Amino acid sequence: MARKLKPEEARLWSHVASTVKPRPGMALPTAEAAAVKPKTDPKAGPAHLPVAPSAAKPARQKPPPPPDPIEPGRKRRMVRGRDPLEARIDLHFMTHDRARAALEAFLLRAHDEGVREVLVITGKGTLGEGILRRQTPEWLAAPPLRAIVAGVSKADRRHGGDGALYVALKGKARP
Repeated sequence: MARKLKPEEARLWSHVASTVKPRPGMALPTAEAAAVKPKTDPKAGPAHLPVAPSAAKPARQKPPPPPDPIEPGRKRRMVRGRDPLEARIDLHFMTHDRARAALEAFLLRAHDEGVREVLVITGKGTLGEGILRRQTPEWLAAPPLRAIVAGVSKADRRHGGDGALYVALKGKARP
């Protein structure tokens, strides 16, 4: 025989039931149908109650969408040297945190100086699976760099290929 739910258990059940959608042709069970069954061992501890959704660990934040690619004409000019790469940064042998801080400082300073095209050298990493190579586009798409980055593209072979990125910066806003 099932016992009646305590007021707190009924409130918790109604909260949980409001977060689910029943399958087609099925209805949500009522609080009475969800009554707690008595324990078989009277010396056992309290019954386990379901965890409220707010108490569950937070969902992992989605990474920001990748930055836009550089416009084809602008990239072609960069590859051919018509638009010179005005600055470059090499992130080889840096830790994750140090590389991110260095990249942010470098790009913000370059933008303040009016630089429009830069080369970011990440390296390929071990077996082509480097953490810096994988994380750099996410860093460029996240604040505060999102506001100044116009586009990102893989570098040409003569500038580092898979181990480097062209980063096009937006022009400085005029007062």
